[in-house]
Amino acid sequence: MKELLTCAMDIGEQMLVCGAEVHRVEDSIQRMCLSMGAKRVDIFIITSSMVVTVYTPSGEALTQTRRITGTGTNMERLHRLNDLSRKICTSPLGVTEIREEFQKIQETKVYSFGVQCLVCAVIAGAFTLFFGGGLADALVSLCVGALVKLLSKICEKTVTSRIFDKFLCAFAASLLAFIAMRLSLISGVDKVIIGNIMSLIPGIGLTNALRDLFTGDHIAGLIRTIESGLIALVIAAGYFLSAILMGGV
Repeated sequence: MKELLTCAMDIGEQMLVCGAEVHRVEDSIQRMCLSMGAKRVDIFIITSSMVVTVYTPSGEALTQTRRITGTGTNMERLHRLNDLSRKICTSPLGVTEIREEFQKIQETKVYSFGVQCLVCAVIAGAFTLFFGGGLADALVSLCVGALVKLLSKICEKTVTSRIFDKFLCAFAASLLAFIAMRLSLISGVDKVIIGNIMSLIPGIGLTNALRDLFTGDHIAGLIRTIESGLIALVIAAGYFLSAILMGGV
């Protein structure tokens, strides 16, 4: 049971890291543990911590905790982890089989950094056009989007704070837009800045926060709501600082 609990915790931890809402992770761990033979499962999860206690048929209580240091968004991996948890519930697997399946999911290839830069550039350019920018604005936004993604990649390896990472990206996007206007490449900075900031806004985090609140996980929901609010504030602060430096305020 200890090894099975460890497997369930591994799956739940990675689901949380990949962007799942707390209620989904709690429900998945509970269902997996009950299908593995547990008589009772007590779970407490927030975005930075997991505590799970399992009661065995013999009356023994097993408890494991996990510290979650960072979360992101990986829908493909989350989808496969969901499938694995359902498979465990419908046809219980052995520890070896679960670990083999889990390792395959962990080794799932992600898009190359070049493709990620290209996608971020296209998204920035598309948002710029969507909000009324012209062709010149969109082309500048394409370049800025790729550079911001490069900066974000550097921050992942050098900056431990996700909030400070967002601040630097917002500052860089706004600063580059002001520089492009100074070089007469564009007539205004608003559409370029909006196009690039849209990809920094924590939309998934805020959505998950609301879902956690509606399902009764108030602590996790409030934590995520506060985090999303802080990220929105530092994005605005990044723009404001660049505007002051470039004389835009």
